[in-house]
Amino acid sequence: MTDLKAVRIEPWGAGDFRLLRKIMGDPVMTEHLGGPESPEKLAERQTRYERLADSGKGRMFRILLNVTDEAIGSVGYWTREWRNEQIYESGWSVIPAFQRQGFATMATALAISRAGSERQHRFLHAFPSIDNPPSNAICRKLGFTLLEQCEFEYPPGRFMPCNDWRFDLLARELTPS
Repeated sequence: MTDLKAVRIEPWGAGDFRLLRKIMGDPVMTEHLGGPESPEKLAERQTRYERLADSGKGRMFRILLNVTDEAIGSVGYWTREWRNEQIYESGWSVIPAFQRQGFATMATALAISRAGSERQHRFLHAFPSIDNPPSNAICRKLGFTLLEQCEFEYPPGRFMPCNDWRFDLLARELTPS
């Protein structure tokens, strides 16, 4: 893995809409997420991201390269119910020019540390599509436990086969391999 200090995460803000368009408005970036979002959906998502921390139910971050301060993606976690339990769900995206360099893994490790420090939920889950090897590899590298393959609804109304990966925020320290 590249130097863990190569990226940092900062809270999502009002100035991050352009980055959101690059991530969720791009067909390549949303291949495993049901396709690009409309301008209206992007605006709704921007508002949700900005308000998430104040709600106490999670956090969204932009991923920044330390060398250039360039925003290269997003990572976050949010509360949801899964299998009758309150958990954090997590997700990440890195724009194509910066993929396959370890940046998503580094940023996700930073987000996991933040989630663990909040001590709100014991488990953080990720639900990458079974057809998304890079995101499944991130889970494996960061020490998530693969629980099962499941049908996951995302976006609403669309079910896709996913892997249910779980990280125990209280039982162990984050040890990226």
